[in-house]
Amino acid sequence: MFRRFNRGTLGCLAGLLVGIVGLLIQWAADPAKFSAGEQPFGIAFPPGILFIAGAGLLTVLTARWRWHPVFAVLIAFWIVGVGGLANQLTPNLFSPNPGTVAGNVTMAAGLVLAAVAGVAGMVRGRRATTAVVS
Repeated sequence: MFRRFNRGTLGCLAGLLVGIVGLLIQWAADPAKFSAGEQPFGIAFPPGILFIAGAGLLTVLTARWRWHPVFAVLIAFWIVGVGGLANQLTPNLFSPNPGTVAGNVTMAAGLVLAAVAGVAGMVRGRRATTAVVS
């Protein structure tokens, strides 16, 4: 199964995994921050982990299509891009808690890696498809 993944796909999945690790670091540093996620799960759990894991699962399940990294790109854009514009990401970068800052930087770096690898993988897939057709 993993043999059909190219470097772009593996880069996407690695970036998503690093994003999840960043959220786990933030959760370990300040579990009370995720108290809004407590109602559906019964514990204070970062719901972003489920969204990132879902995007990774969709990326794996659609690996035969040239545009499959789009899910990693979209979740990275949503969390880092829209989260930054909505001023949800920035306060964590300037938190007095070093674990929150480290987790936030780790998460953002992983998701940016996933987005860059995803766009590169889609461009590479597009070029390979047009080269075969021409």
